[in-house]
Formats: sequence, C-alpha cells, structure tokens
Amino acid sequence: MDGAEKKEGENNKALYAPPPADPSLPTADKDKEAEDRERYARELKAGLHPLKHKFVFWYTRRTPGVRTQTSYEDNIKKIVEFSTVESFWVCYCHLARPSSLPSPTDLHLFKEGIRPLWEDAPNCNGGKWIIRFKKVVSGRFWEDLVLALVGDQLDYSDNVCGAVLSIRFHEDILSVWNRNASDHQAVMALRDSIKRHLKLPHSYVMEYKPHDASLRDNSSYRNTWLRG
Repeated sequence: MDGAEKKEGENNKALYAPPPADPSLPTADKDKEAEDRERYARELKAGLHPLKHKFVFWYTRRTPGVRTQTSYEDNIKKIVEFSTVESFWVCYCHLARPSSLPSPTDLHLFKEGIRPLWEDAPNCNGGKWIIRFKKVVSGRFWEDLVLALVGDQLDYSDNVCGAVLSIRFHEDILSVWNRNASDHQAVMALRDSIKRHLKLPHSYVMEYKPHDASLRDNSSYRNTWLRG
C-alpha cells in the first residue's frame, strides 16, 4: 500500500468510526448511544456506510384550519427509516418531489425516536428556525437541507431534532427543529449554519419560534420572533 492509499484508508476509517461514548449523557441517552455504536459496527461489517444517526421520513396530509393534538397525531404517517448512505439514497430517490405534493401537506425528516410533534419530549423545550420560499425554488433548498441533516453537517447537530417541509397554497416553508430554545448560542449558531449550507440569499429572512409559543397560540408560523 503506497502513502496515498494509506492516507485514504485512514480518512475513511475516521469518517465511519462509531461516535465516541459520552459519559455525561442520561441513562436513556446512553442506551441509545450504545445501540447506535452496535448499529455502526454491524453496518460496517456488512460493507455499508453508516450515518451518525438513524432517521425517519414522515408525511402529514393536513386539514386546513384544524390543529388539534388528536387529529394531528392521527394524520402523521411514517414513510420509511434509514441509517446508511445506501439506504438513504434508495429511500430518497423514491420519494415524491415537493412540487408534486398537494397543499397543505408536511414532509418531515427526524432522528429516530423523535416524533414531529411540539409536545414530544425531545422537542418540548425547543423551537424551530423558519424560512419561507417561493414554490418554484423550495425543492432545491429542501434537498440541500436534507443532505446537511443526514450528513450531520449543521453546527450543534446534537441539538437538532429534525426538519420539516410545509407545502402551502402560496408558498412553501422549511423549518429546522432544535431541542433547547433557551440556549441562545446554539440557536444562533444553528441559524448561521443553515444559512451557510443552503447558501441562502441575503434577501431571505429567518424567523424563530419556540414550541411552547406554538402550543399557546396553536400555530406553527404566526407570531415568530428572533428574526435574523
């Protein structure tokens, strides 16, 4: 093996090595971390390229003007889950493009174990960054966001829960959900990271809304704050 091949092998080993154990995690999170490490080893042995996290795509066909917990939960449908680069592309290539989805619907991509609900335990203390797009360009930005999330490229990525594409009648809305709305540094770093990875034009305004505010006014996108 020459020097170049040896260096490439070392880089690949680093890229697909299992995440290091974190002794500060609560017991439940430690159990999840142990499961992820076992999955890593199993998928590597099978010759696959494991992702840091396992993900789930969800789909929601919304009823205009209705947002009750029961009806919303009933409408959320799990589409598919994946945990390797290979399985992601198999899933993604078969998903309907945003331009073909009816209004109003939501397409969700969340880490395994996190449901796309404000009230879900990993989400309840968090919030979301919101970006509004014209319908003709939303599909491209959604794909860039999906790739950044799956590739664990966003800053403070352990604080990220998932992302949502909301198909609406006159615009489409992207949102990125995080765990802790009170961690100002993590919230603002996530904003900057989203801007960077989406190559977001300066004309676009990002809005932030904590999930507890959404629960109070029963709205995902009204009364937002922390514009940036």
